[in-house]
Amino acid sequence: METKIMTRYFLNNRLRLALPLFIGITFLGGCAVGPNYKRPSVDVPVTYRAPAADESSATMPEQQPATSPAATPSAASLGDEKWWEVFQDKELQGLIRTALKNNYDVRIAATRVLQAQAQVGITRADQLPSLSAGGNINSLQNPKIGPIPSYELTQGQVTASAAWNLDFWGKFRRATEAARATLLANEWAQKEVIASLVADMATDYFQLRQLDLELEIAKRTLSSRQDSLNLTQTREHHGIDSLLDVRQSEQLVYTAATEVPDLERQIGQLENAISILLGNNPGDVPRGLKLTEQPLLPDVPAGLPSALLERRADIRESEANLIAANAQIGVARAAYFPQISLTGSAGYESPALTNLFTGPAGLWNLTAGITQPIFEGGRLKSNVRLAEAQHQQLLLIYQQTIQGAFRDVSNALIAYQKNREFRIQQQHLFESAQDAAHLSEARFKSGTTDYLEVLTNETNSFSAELGLAQAQGNELIALVQVYQALGGGWQQ
Repeated sequence: METKIMTRYFLNNRLRLALPLFIGITFLGGCAVGPNYKRPSVDVPVTYRAPAADESSATMPEQQPATSPAATPSAASLGDEKWWEVFQDKELQGLIRTALKNNYDVRIAATRVLQAQAQVGITRADQLPSLSAGGNINSLQNPKIGPIPSYELTQGQVTASAAWNLDFWGKFRRATEAARATLLANEWAQKEVIASLVADMATDYFQLRQLDLELEIAKRTLSSRQDSLNLTQTREHHGIDSLLDVRQSEQLVYTAATEVPDLERQIGQLENAISILLGNNPGDVPRGLKLTEQPLLPDVPAGLPSALLERRADIRESEANLIAANAQIGVARAAYFPQISLTGSAGYESPALTNLFTGPAGLWNLTAGITQPIFEGGRLKSNVRLAEAQHQQLLLIYQQTIQGAFRDVSNALIAYQKNREFRIQQQHLFESAQDAAHLSEARFKSGTTDYLEVLTNETNSFSAELGLAQAQGNELIALVQVYQALGGGWQQ
């Protein structure tokens, strides 16, 4: 009877000691050392820097240069559009969809997200108590040895234990906050990979269609010049033209002929690059609209610069990394404070298995521990300094990323506008050179000029037509750069 009373008294005292501790945990559970994250202020321009439109470069209404976004700021932005709304070539859309499914960079980025998700679960588990259970049976039998009689002993035990490191200062909560921010950074990194893939695929496809057009021009010119060479050889055979005229005509043929294999080489290598983006082995690439049939935007809405902070995936990734570094400061500072832990176990133990859960077979143990760092040789202070320095580094990277984004947008807007103006002038140049080539050929056939004039004007016309194809391709590629710089491409 006395033993039961003492046991009850001992338990009541344990409960009285534990109750204030749990009340304190309840009230201080939301306390976490370290700074709470606040988005840093950044210098955001009112409008994007872009040149004023040069109206003198256009002569037709459909050739007017794009309106300067800096002059007419609007909330609408090309970056808000889905990629299939911007790139309307059906074959290009099919290539992008295949790439998004099979591209290795996208798949690798997805596995990084899965790893970050698992790390959040691992880190968050530190906030919760751990529970375990176990049991064992021991059986011992000894034979009779001299005066010692034989005996047999069977003992069974079933126990359950729990351990909990109390997150009194928010160390584990800050670590979980950092892990979740890292997960968010990986998700935005995955979106950045998607946006880059869409832009790369569109750029390569437009460049491929540009090379296709140049090859078509070279083959057409080669055929036409071969006919002219045959005619010149016939005229030379009848004494109308000289051998010099034949040699000059041959130069025109060879000039066009040298372009064909070089263009075919570039086309084959670019098809291989596109195949790798698709996650395939090198092979042929299907074509859709011709380069001259690709739709162009007469006006590119850039949107408000402040919205770029929310739309660009690389900026959001950089900010998420900054949030994680900010939380790590709290983790480092929490190491200065006492670490409180609770451990306990309970179960049953009996020499007779039939009495394992009956009678006085119960056992239990409860331990509360506290550990206060006293001397660490400067380790704790250095850890805090390290976390603060890493936070400062990521803050600078975040600000640098924003400045780089504004630079990208400005460069892309300038490139798109000036490439359009260049393409318009190149169109005028080609039309003039083509007309000069026709006139010189007519003058040569009428005998009023020599073949050198034909050679010069034919060469100029061929170069101008190839230059026009390149200008048309550069204009489309510049549009892709504007779309990517404005944060478009990752929206699915």
